[in-house]
Amino acid sequence: MLADTDLSVCVLGLGYIGLPTAAVIARTGARVLGVDVTASVVETINSGKVHIEEVDLDALVSGVVARGTLRASTQIAAADVFVIAVPTPFVDDHRPDIGYVLRAATTVATVLKRGDTVILESTSPVGTTEQVRDLLAELRPDLTMPGRGADADVSIAYCPERVLPGRILHELIANDRVIGGVTPRCARKALAFYRRFVRGACVTTTAKAAEMTKLAENAFRDVNIAFANELSLVADRMGVDVWEVIRLANRHPRVSILQPGPGVGGHCIAVDPWFLVAAAPEVTPLIRTAREVNDGKVAHVVEQAARLIEAHPQTAVACLGLAFKANIDDFRESPALAVSLALARRFGARVRVVEPYAATLPDAFAGTGATLIDLDTALASCATMVVLVDHDLFRSVPVEERAGIAVLDTRGIWPDQPRAPVTVPLRLAS
Repeated sequence: MLADTDLSVCVLGLGYIGLPTAAVIARTGARVLGVDVTASVVETINSGKVHIEEVDLDALVSGVVARGTLRASTQIAAADVFVIAVPTPFVDDHRPDIGYVLRAATTVATVLKRGDTVILESTSPVGTTEQVRDLLAELRPDLTMPGRGADADVSIAYCPERVLPGRILHELIANDRVIGGVTPRCARKALAFYRRFVRGACVTTTAKAAEMTKLAENAFRDVNIAFANELSLVADRMGVDVWEVIRLANRHPRVSILQPGPGVGGHCIAVDPWFLVAAAPEVTPLIRTAREVNDGKVAHVVEQAARLIEAHPQTAVACLGLAFKANIDDFRESPALAVSLALARRFGARVRVVEPYAATLPDAFAGTGATLIDLDTALASCATMVVLVDHDLFRSVPVEERAGIAVLDTRGIWPDQPRAPVTVPLRLAS
């Protein structure tokens, strides 16, 4: 086995997972090259800075870049281990798009050599790792791929991340990892790599089982959130405080209902369940319905907010938060952003957005008349507020500062705020 300082690693994709992963590996002393298609991202990292918000990531990247164990480039180079951490979105009909993965694998094929290990970390439909193997076999017929001969020249495995934004650096090291190999030998080779920086348990299995495990984890969470969101819809109809109902129900020793919100966001929970639905649509009605409930909650909140805004004409309204979860700058698939944008398009310049993790409004707000303001300005100038994200900054506002403001709190962070009932018909996503 190579010593840490002799190991060369190439991480393809320097986003919310790729960059922290590259930095954590570089901290072990391995020589890490991070590859990204965006030149500005590469320039930022090579200057010792970061382009994303994550606790302690800036200091770590600055340190490993200064020591020379991490550098970034738009061009791939030869390495001992290749880690693919690129996006896997879905297309309009919720079918998964693995185009980024296959393009990354095509790039790896140009420098692949005997003895290398290729690891896919991107959340992927079941069978994607084997598709990567087949593509590499087609592009590099001079190399024997695992499962294609007695003695494979390279190892190919799948190891999905399972981290929480805001805790990524800690969880990359502390959390258990599921490592799926195209063959058992591939799994063992990848296991030896992760053992260099992971303190949690590393469990080996097949590539397909590992792929489905990741999808199952996020589908499970989505279904449970959908129950809470659907419960909130019923509570609205019945004129009951859903937060109190959940708090009381959770006193049962075998009940643990999650908290509702304006929907479900992020690149994982809002996306991954569709991969299972696409794979077996005839046997996944529960997973599909959960996705529809959570997506439909956005429209419900928009109508709730619109009724509240219309009840207070000629006044400014503050939408609190754009991120998909608290205390991060990640807006991917964010229901808060979707609600704020819908209200901005409907009410124009009356809408003010408060997002402490944004310097400017996203481009989608162009032409709406909406503006980005800070929290103190919102408290002083807005008669109506729609709480969409439970940032710590928002939680810190005492009831005295909110006196006289009409509030729609979709996160339950201001339980002491008087709220007039605002109900709309129950509706799923179309």
